[in-house]
Amino acid sequence: MTFAMSARRRGLAPIWLPLYPILLLFLQSFLLRGRGSEGLIWSFWLSCGVLLVWQVVLWRRVTRARRVLTFEIALRKNHYLQLVAHCGVFLYWGWYWPEVGNHAWLIVAQIVFAYAFDMLLSWSRRDAWRLGFGPFPIILSTNLFLWFRDDWFTLQFLMVAVGFLGKELVTWTRDGRQTHIFNPSGLSLSVFSVVLIIAGKTDLTWGQEIALTLRYPEHMYVVIFVLGLMVQYFFSVTLMTLSAAATLYLLGVVYSGATGVYFFVDTSIPIAVFLGLHLLVTDPSTSPRTPFGRVLFGSLYGGSVFALYALLGPIGVPTFYDKLLCVPLLNLSVRALDRFVRALDADLFGLDRLWPAVSARQLNLVSMGVWTLLFVGLLTTNAVGTRHEGSNPAFWEEACSEGLRHSCRNLLVRQSNNCREGFAWSCNEQGILLALGTLVDSDPGGAGASFARACELGLAVGCVNADTLVAGGADFEHASTSLAYAWAYQDTQPLGEACGSGDPESCYLLASAHRAGRGVTQDETLARELFTRSCDLGWAAGCSSLAEIYLRGDGVAVDSMRAAEGFSRACGAGEAMSCLRLGLMYRLGQGLASDLSRAAELMEQACAMGLPDACQMLEDSQASQAPPSTTESR
Repeated sequence: MTFAMSARRRGLAPIWLPLYPILLLFLQSFLLRGRGSEGLIWSFWLSCGVLLVWQVVLWRRVTRARRVLTFEIALRKNHYLQLVAHCGVFLYWGWYWPEVGNHAWLIVAQIVFAYAFDMLLSWSRRDAWRLGFGPFPIILSTNLFLWFRDDWFTLQFLMVAVGFLGKELVTWTRDGRQTHIFNPSGLSLSVFSVVLIIAGKTDLTWGQEIALTLRYPEHMYVVIFVLGLMVQYFFSVTLMTLSAAATLYLLGVVYSGATGVYFFVDTSIPIAVFLGLHLLVTDPSTSPRTPFGRVLFGSLYGGSVFALYALLGPIGVPTFYDKLLCVPLLNLSVRALDRFVRALDADLFGLDRLWPAVSARQLNLVSMGVWTLLFVGLLTTNAVGTRHEGSNPAFWEEACSEGLRHSCRNLLVRQSNNCREGFAWSCNEQGILLALGTLVDSDPGGAGASFARACELGLAVGCVNADTLVAGGADFEHASTSLAYAWAYQDTQPLGEACGSGDPESCYLLASAHRAGRGVTQDETLARELFTRSCDLGWAAGCSSLAEIYLRGDGVAVDSMRAAEGFSRACGAGEAMSCLRLGLMYRLGQGLASDLSRAAELMEQACAMGLPDACQMLEDSQASQAPPSTTESR
C-alpha cells in the first residue's frame, strides 16, 4: 500500500510532523518517574533536545531552498510480518520474565524516537519520506539482544540512531538497485558490542540477563521456530537459518566426539543464538541472492558464532556477544559470495540448477521441510531445550572429576549462570570452586561474593562458608542435593512429589521456580503458598522469601508485621541474613516501632553467625553513637 502527499498540493506542512513524536517522547519521560532514575529522564530530554535542534536546522534549510516535502504511506509485508514475529517472542518471553514488561514503555519510546529520527534524516537528504512499519523490526530486533540500564539509556537512543544512519548512509548497488549494506539492528548491536568489550562495561547493559532469561520459557525454541517459519515462507530465506543451525550442530557433534563434553555447556544451539539465526541473518536485503550463496552465508554465520564463543570465554569476555559481532562482516561479504557462486560450474554446484524445474518458491518449501525435520530431531533428542544433559551441574561435576577438556571451567560457567538466576546452591558451589582453586583459577574475592550471595538467598551453609573464608579456613560445606539439581534441570515433577510428601526444601525450590517462571508458568500466588508451606515445615529460606514478598509488596499489599514474623522465624532457624533484615526493620522503624537496642541485638546475632555485612553495619552504628573525643588545650 502506497499513498503520497505533497505539502503544496494538500496544504499541509510535513516539515512540522517530527514535532509530534518529539512531543510524545517528552511527555513519556514524565510517565517514567516512578522508575526512580534521573539518568533515564535526562536521556529522554537530551534526545528531545537533539531532535528539536535538528528540526530547527532542517526547517531553515527547507525554507531557504523552497523545497516541497512529501511523504508516502508504504505498508510493506516484510515489515509487518517481522513485527508480528518479534512481538510473539516478546509476549511469550515476558510472560516468564517480568522485566520484559517493565521495559515495554522504553521500547515504545525508542520506536517514537526512531520515527522522528527517520523523518529528519530522510528529509535532510531528499524531499520524500516513507511512513510504514520499518522502524518496528529494527527497534524490536535490537531490544531482543541488548538494552542499556536506566542510568545509561542515552546510549540506547544512540544505538537506534547508529542503525538508521547505517541504513541511510552506507549503501551500494546490487542488481542495478541502490540498497543498504548492513542489517540495521545487526550493525548497531555489533558496533556497541565492540565498544562495550573494549571498555569492559558489559554491566551497563542487560545483555547477560537477556541471554539467560530467554531460556526461562520451556517451549521458547518451539515458539521462535514457528514464528520464524512464517517469515521464512514469505521471504524465502530458510536456507540461511537451516545452514547456520546445521553448521553449529555438526561442529558441536565433532567437538563432543573429540572431547567427551559439550561445547555450549547446556545446549547444542544456545537460545539467544537460535533467535539470531531467525533475526540477524534472514534479512533479504542484506543477504546473498543465489541459493548456494545463502547456504554459504548461513554456514559462515554458524562457524563464526562457534569460533567467537571459543575465543571470548577464555579471555574473560561474556560469550553472549558471539552472535552479534560477525553480522556486519558477513553483510559485507554477500556480493563476493554471489560472485563466487556464479563463477562456479552451475551444473555442479548451483542449488538453483540442481533441479531445473524447481522454482525459487519450491526450493524454499523443500528447505522448510528439511529445516523442520532437523529441528524436530534436535528437539526430540534434547539437543536443544531445557532437558539437555549439560543443563545439569552433576554432568559437569563428573566430567571435571574425569579431567575432560574445559569441563571444570564449564562447571563454573554452569554454576555461575544458575547463581545469577537466584539459585543459592549454585552460588555456594561456585564459591567453593573459586576458594579452593584446585579445579579452576583461585579467586578469593569472587568466592566471598558467591558465598555472600548464597547467604543472602537464604542458604545457611553459604553464611558458614563466608565466615570460614574470612577466617582463612578451607573446610567448606557443600550444599548440592538431587533436588537442587532437579531445580537446575528445570524438572519440577520430583520437586512437586517431594513437596507433597512434606519435604520443606522441595516446597521452597518449587516456589522459587513458580516465582521466576523457571520451567513452569510464572505464578506469584502459588509461589507464596509454597513458600508458606516450606516455612511451616521449618525451612528457613521459605520463611525469609515469604518475608521479602510481604516487605516489598510483590503481588500483595505490603504487610510489615507478616514480613517481621517471617524474618523472625528464619532468624530463629539460624539464617543470618534474616536476623540482619529484621534488625534493619527495627533500626529504621520500617513498619515496626523503632527499637535501636533490639536492632543492635539482631545485628550482633547475625555477625556472630558469620555475616560480614552485619558486622560492618554494627561497627558503623557503634561508631556513630560514640561520644566525640575531646582534646585538652595546654
